[in-house]
Amino acid sequence: MALKRLLTEFGMGSSLRRQDYTQAATRAVQDALWHNSINLAELFGKDKSDMQITVEIGVQNPEAVDKAAIAAIFPYGQITVVPRKGGLDVPRQDGGNPTVIANVAISVALDVEDAA
Repeated sequence: MALKRLLTEFGMGSSLRRQDYTQAATRAVQDALWHNSINLAELFGKDKSDMQITVEIGVQNPEAVDKAAIAAIFPYGQITVVPRKGGLDVPRQDGGNPTVIANVAISVALDVEDAA
C-alpha cells in the first residue's frame, strides 16, 4: 500500500475590515468544501477517518492563522494545516485595516494499493 493524493480542491476567502487571517482562511476552506460531497474513502473501501487531509493556506501573515480553528472545520480525517506566505493584503484608501485575501488548497490522500 502507498499513500496517494487523490483529490485537490481550491478556495478563496476574505476578511474585509478586521484583518483576520483565520477568518479569511476559514472562508477559503468553506469555499473549497461547501460545493462538494466527496465520498472518496468509501470508493476505496476505507473509513473517512483514514483520509489524510492537507490544508495549505496562503496569506500575507501565516503566523496569524489559528491552525487548530482551521482543522476543527473538518468532521473527519487526519488534518494537517500548513500556513505559508501568499494571498494578498489589499490596502484601504481610508487608512483602515487592509482587506485580507486567503487562498487555500486542500489535498486528500489515502493509503491505497498501487495499480500494477
